[in-house]
Amino acid sequence: MATRTDAPTRREQILKEAARLFAERGFHGVGVDEIGAAVGISGPGLYRHFAGKDAMLAELLVGISGQLLTGAKRRLAEADGGGAEQVLDSLIEGHIDFALDDRPLITLHDRELDRLRDTDRKMVRQLQRQYVELWVGVVREVYPGLGEPAARSAVHSVFGLLNSTPHLGRAGSLPGRAATAELLHRMARGAFAAAES
Repeated sequence: MATRTDAPTRREQILKEAARLFAERGFHGVGVDEIGAAVGISGPGLYRHFAGKDAMLAELLVGISGQLLTGAKRRLAEADGGGAEQVLDSLIEGHIDFALDDRPLITLHDRELDRLRDTDRKMVRQLQRQYVELWVGVVREVYPGLGEPAARSAVHSVFGLLNSTPHLGRAGSLPGRAATAELLHRMARGAFAAAES
């Protein structure tokens, strides 16, 4: 999701590999030694960066929820009078970028959210609710025939569609990133339009 061009920090490398390994084998199926080996440091060396695997999981799941909300707010602010249609398209594009580029985090969220401490899980849910409500406001501007409950249901349905990318097959088996992104975008807009009719 990030558009940075500088090299990732060691902490970011650890998180990326932890997300990949947790998604592939489950949180309890991965040890700190394996995560360390994936980034070229000893398992105990990870403790210079994180208190443990639980801290990594929390940072991954709270972090991506925060990034999605921050990105959506930025897209809304950058619309600069471009209209609700443009904002909705931008929101969809941002979520598609996440869905295609951060597939392990989607799997991780689906499988491991319940492993977070209550405070971290509540933070994830709070950030997600804010993200949904931002979308609901924009969707209702574009599709004024949708009541609030229907718009909220439509937003959750579109997230389900977009977040299904880990189930589309291996990254290399998709028709290409641009074609997949375009297809997902059309399907998302079609879902909103269908919800209004």
